[in-house]
Amino acid sequence: MKKISPKKEYDVVIIGGGISGLTSAGLFAKAGLSCCLLEMDNRPGGYIAGFRRHDFRFDSAIHWLNYCGKEGLVTKVFKIIGDDYPRCEQQHRIRRFVSDEFDYLVTDNPDELKEQWIKEFPEEKKGILKFFKDAKKIAKSFDDYSNLSRTMNTMNWFESAFYGLKMLRFAMPFIPHLKYTGEEGVKKGLNRYFTNEKLHRVFCSEPDVLSCLIPISWAYSKNFQLPPTGGSQSFPEWLQHAIQEMGGDVFFKSKVSDVLVENNTAKGVRFDHRGEVFEIKSKYVVAASDAESLFEKMLPENVVPAEMKTKIKTAPMYASAVTVALGLDCPAEELGLNEEIVYLANPDVGREELGKGDPHKSGIHILASSVRDKTLALPEHGTLTILTPAWMDENNTWECEIDENGNYIRGDKYNELKQKYADILIDRVEEKLIPNLRKHILYCDIATPITHLRYTGNKNGTMMAHKPGKENYKAKVASYKTPVKNLLLSGHWADLGGGIPIAVKSSINTTLMILQKENKKVFRLLANFMDGKINIEELRNSKLLKSYNNDWKRVPTPAEKKIARRNKED
Repeated sequence: MKKISPKKEYDVVIIGGGISGLTSAGLFAKAGLSCCLLEMDNRPGGYIAGFRRHDFRFDSAIHWLNYCGKEGLVTKVFKIIGDDYPRCEQQHRIRRFVSDEFDYLVTDNPDELKEQWIKEFPEEKKGILKFFKDAKKIAKSFDDYSNLSRTMNTMNWFESAFYGLKMLRFAMPFIPHLKYTGEEGVKKGLNRYFTNEKLHRVFCSEPDVLSCLIPISWAYSKNFQLPPTGGSQSFPEWLQHAIQEMGGDVFFKSKVSDVLVENNTAKGVRFDHRGEVFEIKSKYVVAASDAESLFEKMLPENVVPAEMKTKIKTAPMYASAVTVALGLDCPAEELGLNEEIVYLANPDVGREELGKGDPHKSGIHILASSVRDKTLALPEHGTLTILTPAWMDENNTWECEIDENGNYIRGDKYNELKQKYADILIDRVEEKLIPNLRKHILYCDIATPITHLRYTGNKNGTMMAHKPGKENYKAKVASYKTPVKNLLLSGHWADLGGGIPIAVKSSINTTLMILQKENKKVFRLLANFMDGKINIEELRNSKLLKSYNNDWKRVPTPAEKKIARRNKED
């Protein structure tokens, strides 16, 4: 392995090689700033790194993908970096709701479901029409989102005022639904549309009425995409290539222990790489990593106010997950699966119970990625992922012991427990959706919150950090700025919400905040592009950005390599 050789000093050091950190490094390199990305794992991607087992490739996290279409925010930011980014195709079959009493499919033409419901529930026609009409209103707001991604931290007073008006217009379709949350709130909110209990039960797991409407809205705006060919890990592989081609440095197995602070200003980092400690200086540090770890472990004790630490520590968070990845002895289509996510739930269980992590009760997501992407498995095989929410503090911390350094020690009890979980979930899927599933399993990999913590560093293995909601908005737990000058947060810790769009949105904003100080011409160029004032051709013709050859080639998947060997032998 090539010996690590970081420079002594960079303009920017980025902590964390997930999609946010990688995108930040790509943008900084494109803008001509020297940058160094440090990732504790041995590969890029964080929660979307995926993994290989035998001839199968599995996506590790993506449940649905938004804003990765031709006009989407993610694509818009990627275009700044280069034009060889992995392409995503529109998803047509989106989500299937399955229980003992119904089996409904949402497609990219939601009117199909609307007409099916009107036919099945003619007495609810008026309310059903209104429900889908309101979803379509929200869809129109989402169409403008890619031009509304810039943080007000980068705006002057006039821009802020104008942006506020645009955001108000964006928010108007959402406002009537905000108060309908929780068990009673969702019931009351849905009763405005329809009172039939069966229709209510379709949305048995949703925490609020907006969660019922928004997926339909995204479907109307054609805003569900399939991961790119080769799986979601194609994104980090492309970004790593682009960063390095433009002169940026990327180092794996590099865990940051300290952010170096002088006079309350970030001056660089100290990190461990395979047992050797390095220090590098930088003008700025971007932490695309767990906020609590940053504040509690990487910074000097007194630079972050105790109140801020408490808010971060106690803020409601997204769950982690138990993920069961199955390699099949047949194409997943033969088991009745398609490109959509199947949500399997018992509506008799309360919505809180459906998300608490009990393998007997929680809702289950089932996804056959090999139907979407034939490169993930051999033609005679398939992949299937079974996912349910889970929490770190369940089951005596997953039967792990904790050493003096806070590390989770996995032993026989842990392995027995996660196998028990997987067996329960597989049994439920076999009983309700795929008869004889077990007969088709060639390979099984089980991930728990402990697994997700190990590979991502996210507190409690959370999938997407702090949850949006009144409590977290009021407490202002998400912020790009920190109490330390020139130290910025990025990723899900900087912006409430989830998924690749939020991670990428945070990346362009931290980049803009630094460029506003370091290179005003490039800052204005990128700000105008993100605001929709100039197009991609005008941006590229400006000559202010570093050139990139657009020469990335996707590495074939294990299945593709094996097929190539077969063909060569024949």
